[in-house]
Amino acid sequence: MPPVITLSTSAPADDTPRGTGIDGAWLLPLRLIDTEGGAVLHMLKTTAPLRPGCPCPDAPAADGRLHLGEVYFSEVLPGHVKGWKRHRRQTQHFAVPSGRMALVLYDDRPQSPTQGVLCRLELGRPDAYALLRIPTGVWYAFAAVGDKPALLCNGADIPHDPDEGETLPLDSPRIPYSWER
Repeated sequence: MPPVITLSTSAPADDTPRGTGIDGAWLLPLRLIDTEGGAVLHMLKTTAPLRPGCPCPDAPAADGRLHLGEVYFSEVLPGHVKGWKRHRRQTQHFAVPSGRMALVLYDDRPQSPTQGVLCRLELGRPDAYALLRIPTGVWYAFAAVGDKPALLCNGADIPHDPDEGETLPLDSPRIPYSWER
């Protein structure tokens, strides 16, 4: 089994994306504003270096707009794992506004300079609220951490198309990672 790169996501929100160890996968700490009535959480904006329609942090989309195909939420209950999944055309932009979530990425793209790399990270509040960009072709799975549900928000760059995604069972020998605790 290859080594798992475990990332700390507790950096301040400064609009500086960080690499994850997987080519094309980026992590951007997001702004969280505490207010008396509850927090305000940023996720996507046209001026952010990571956004749907922007191929990478140094190459903004020509028109400077968000290219959203859809935004959806996925709730994960304690003790459950969702994945493995990858997309051929859709780029994911994940944030975890509620709860805590472990996410694992695996790159088995044949032409990728990071082929064979696994990356595990935790996202969620209060200290790891960030945007994770997952490029096409990279496998991912995620699980709630702790004893409370977690909520993942995805701002995908194209609308859902059931024919462009691929799934594998969690115990697939193609991905050298075990979700057993």
